[in-house]
Amino acid sequence: MTSSFKSAPADKSELEEGSELTPRFDANGLVTAVVVDSGDNEVLMLAHMNEEALRLTIETGLAHYWSRSRNKLWKKGETSGNMQTVDEIRVDCDQDAVLLKVRVSGADATCHTGRRSCFYRKVVETDGQTRLEIGSEPLFDPGSVYTDDQAN
Repeated sequence: MTSSFKSAPADKSELEEGSELTPRFDANGLVTAVVVDSGDNEVLMLAHMNEEALRLTIETGLAHYWSRSRNKLWKKGETSGNMQTVDEIRVDCDQDAVLLKVRVSGADATCHTGRRSCFYRKVVETDGQTRLEIGSEPLFDPGSVYTDDQAN
């Protein structure tokens, strides 16, 4: 597959200040994607994108990711109906991470557990013990939507 993107420039100032999209994929061919809600900026998920996922996201306006656990391309919401329509894509200063601002359709749930956000647990310390506290309930029943190999 021919690259859709140019290689990162050698000149650091061009990488950081230039107008060319030159994503810096890691050794596994991935960039980190932070996903937030367009309306309230809640962090919904953290995922990874390979070149094809990033290209398809830009071309279609629908979020695509690379599933490391299933080792395949994944169109977010294709199974659950909770599609992510991309309103804005940003890159960090050295172009090795992207930020997607999205609107979620369906049940407005992003997490495969049925919750709005994958970050539904808070770390708390009580009496010297560290534990996780669940902060939200599922918006849909994932057991009725996913098979084991789709729950990402």
